[in-house]
Amino acid sequence: MELSLIILKQIILMFIYMMIGFLLYKKKFVTEQGSKELGKILLYVILPVVIVKAYLVTFSVELLKGLVLSFMASLLALLLSMILSRVVFGSRYPIEQFSSAFSNAGFIGIPLVEMTFNDSMAVFYVSSFVALLNILQWTYGIVVMTGKKDSIALKKITTNPIIISFLLGILLFFLPVELSEVLDSAVAAIASMNAPVAMIILGIYLAQMKLRDLFTDRAVYLCALMRLIVIPLATAAVLALIPGNEMLKMSVLIVAATPVGSNVAIFAQMEGLDHTQAVKDICLSTVLCIVTIPVVVTAAGVIL
Repeated sequence: MELSLIILKQIILMFIYMMIGFLLYKKKFVTEQGSKELGKILLYVILPVVIVKAYLVTFSVELLKGLVLSFMASLLALLLSMILSRVVFGSRYPIEQFSSAFSNAGFIGIPLVEMTFNDSMAVFYVSSFVALLNILQWTYGIVVMTGKKDSIALKKITTNPIIISFLLGILLFFLPVELSEVLDSAVAAIASMNAPVAMIILGIYLAQMKLRDLFTDRAVYLCALMRLIVIPLATAAVLALIPGNEMLKMSVLIVAATPVGSNVAIFAQMEGLDHTQAVKDICLSTVLCIVTIPVVVTAAGVIL
């Protein structure tokens, strides 16, 4: 119950950040183009630094075991998510299938886990999830969106900043590298920008939507149900099979229970699909997660 209250407080804090973005857009202090540029800063600078920072720890066999276990737990969680999304939505609803399969693990999951546990090890555990999620988005996700298996571009996977930062982080984990005090302070300062910037961007997305459209689409509700309730609870049941390390399991569960990832709008627009439908999925699930994440974590506390 204590963990659920901590998560609830952090979600309320994130909602405050989101309202800042909402008001900035409504008052025309930030444009749609400005939000895209903020998104690039988040994707190419802030998130990679957050992931690298998670691996700036002294190597030990125990940590290596945790890394392997977190990778396997994350892979199981993501495979389960993709299977359930495929079963429910099939090829008729590619946007909803993509939306429900892939959570907002990077933009919301990492800062939420970091603030909840106040422990760098929690981010260490979920960095594998974020890297795997990006790989699967640029492979399986592209196939879902296009319906074509030959549409996967290897270059886009190998040049993805999240994947590069994950590999760099792993390298630094194995090497006896210690950052200077100045560089260490810079890394910490940039990483601390993650939650505010990510949620301000989502607030700007929300401001671009008509609330009537957001709450009148049945497909969006079903997508939110799958993304926020069905998949997280199924994930908790799978994670319960893994022995020990409660922080690892709860960290993976939290990122698996986050709302629809904002990348779906980018992918939909890139493939010529209705990206406004994707924005609906993102916004509704982001609003509802304020209630669902604490509920799911409380229920999972019994299972795990």
